[in-house]
Amino acid sequence: MHPCNVIPAKAGIQCILLAVSYFVYILASQKNGTLYVGMTNDLERRMYEHKSGLVEGFTKRYKVRRLVYFEQTDDVVAAIAREKQIKKWNRKWKIALIEASNPQWRELHAGGA
Repeated sequence: MHPCNVIPAKAGIQCILLAVSYFVYILASQKNGTLYVGMTNDLERRMYEHKSGLVEGFTKRYKVRRLVYFEQTDDVVAAIAREKQIKKWNRKWKIALIEASNPQWRELHAGGA
């Protein structure tokens, strides 16, 4: 289901579907370091929160702030399922997923490390 803004119009009501994206992402403390898997609908905001230490818990405690992998979808159910799937994976599989698209473990967030 997509959010809809209702806009009055002379011919009736128009519904404009807003594109909403969901992101499943992996953060790392460093190459081959501590990993964190998360999901959000606003990757830019979420990265700001992680990098600024605004998120209490695991990522703040272990300084896991480098975005090394992400996937995007418009299906929230699929995003939640994918996050749960990856979280259950062993470390070797997560590393293989990262290295398939980012072998150097580069910071993928424009804001840098």
